[in-house]
Amino acid sequence: MTHQHRIRARFAELAQAGGGAGRGALIPFLEACDPDFDTSLAILRGMPAAGADLIEIGVPFTDPMADGPIIQAAAWRGLRGGSTLSRVLEMVRRFRATDAATPVILMGYLNPIESYGAARFCADAAAAGVDGLIVVDLPSEEADLLEAPAEASGLDIIRLVAPTTTSERLAVVLRGASGFVYYVSITGITGTRSASDTDLAAALPRLRAATDMPVAIGFGIRTPAQAAGAVRVADAAVVASALIETLAASLDEFGRAGPQTVERVLEQIKALADGVRSARLALTSTEI
Repeated sequence: MTHQHRIRARFAELAQAGGGAGRGALIPFLEACDPDFDTSLAILRGMPAAGADLIEIGVPFTDPMADGPIIQAAAWRGLRGGSTLSRVLEMVRRFRATDAATPVILMGYLNPIESYGAARFCADAAAAGVDGLIVVDLPSEEADLLEAPAEASGLDIIRLVAPTTTSERLAVVLRGASGFVYYVSITGITGTRSASDTDLAAALPRLRAATDMPVAIGFGIRTPAQAAGAVRVADAAVVASALIETLAASLDEFGRAGPQTVERVLEQIKALADGVRSARLALTSTEI
């Protein structure tokens, strides 16, 4: 399967799961090289078996303005652990040596991509096995910086939509988007609070009316129950800060990985996956 089709194929596969009833996707997050290359690669390699349907990899950056203190700290650990854009692509390349099917999305900021060169970056990312890009600080009006090279390389550009996005703005934001839509369920930075199921249920119809792409909900999803609530109204749940907290708590006093670091993160992903995979079954039994 080529990289151009992995995200679309995975959501199509999940839509037919459970005898055609469909199930939601779990998208766990890890920060590249947090706390070091080998540990983050081990977590990455273990994620699909733990229940990850797609994977989001954070690219460490010195000024992660959309991220709260938990992921900011992870970014600094990743930078100290040797992260560069080239090193992140090497991580994906090594992951692809044993997993050709699980979609991988890079989430980061524009400055490192511009420094690398947009066309060169998109070509190298696709060659490494990346499927999609989330560039947090790329305005829709300037998306042409990436749109042509991403399209030429078969990469999806995944756009962020916030609760404050107006209907008029929504049309602009979704122009040129592909893969799926990332709904930022709260205003503000990551890891600070969570949206209620009522808030999510109220927000999704407007998005569904604007696009037929799958919708993933992120920012503020921390528990299996919250992940289950997200996929009852959307197509995927993204979990980031809660996993980073687990990793951080396993590090020693010098910030080095402990003997249980990888296992603890993967166990948490398994619990989240159980919540996601049982969510719609519970909904169906309630409706019956």
